[in-house]
Amino acid sequence: MTNKMNANTPLVAPSKTPLLHKILIMISIITFVGGGLTGVMTYMNVGYGAHFYNDWISSFLLAVTIMAPIGLIMMVLANMLVKNLLPNSSELKKNLVVSVFMAIIMESLMAFITAANNIGFAEHSEFITAWLAGLLAALPIGLTIMLTMSVTVKPKLEKFLKS
Repeated sequence: MTNKMNANTPLVAPSKTPLLHKILIMISIITFVGGGLTGVMTYMNVGYGAHFYNDWISSFLLAVTIMAPIGLIMMVLANMLVKNLLPNSSELKKNLVVSVFMAIIMESLMAFITAANNIGFAEHSEFITAWLAGLLAALPIGLTIMLTMSVTVKPKLEKFLKS
């Protein structure tokens, strides 16, 4: 018994993931993480009241607009720095170090933007208190998200984005 192959059968090329799908995945991750963290920070700054959702949305949009380019640059720099400082470490250890570094830097910046949006700079001590309250409330959440993502999501996401 032999199977005949048709000479006209085309070879199946691996399909590339459409750019739109990649963009939508990144937007959903940014919305989930950034929205959640700015929500916690906004709550710590102004509490839950009549203007909470407006304050939250404006803080989120401002944070995303400012942080998207900074986050990409910081991620590249952090990865390069960790690869140079820890050349013999496993990929998992490098990812964990980058995740902690990125969580601290990005959440500090996000807390700054949220406090600036919600409180303003008129009273320096009130601004610093709001920035610190937002940062300290969201940092454990952000670290948990970043560490979880670096171990489980990041390798799959990198593979998906390269496809």
